[in-house]
Amino acid sequence: MDKPTSATSNDLGTLAEDARALMAATADVAGEKVSEARKRLAAALDSGRKIFGRVKEKAIEGAKVTDQAVHEHPYQAIGIAFGVGALLGYLVARRCTRHGD
Repeated sequence: MDKPTSATSNDLGTLAEDARALMAATADVAGEKVSEARKRLAAALDSGRKIFGRVKEKAIEGAKVTDQAVHEHPYQAIGIAFGVGALLGYLVARRCTRHGD
């Protein structure tokens, strides 16, 4: 897993842990508003977990399909990567010369 993806995953994990800790800390607090907030937080955590799972599955599936396509057509993949890199390089260089960087 690359660093940005790993950092995002770690941040989401920390957020979920903090939310669970908040739910545990407010477990003995009575009150309708606190109870309702805890229910909404639990639902949001469950929904977030499901969404994260689906996104992760789709990302893995996309990576596998891309890997297969690159293995089936290596020269086309190299050509496309070169073209995209050249285009991005041109755009960055043009932006840097306009802004005097």
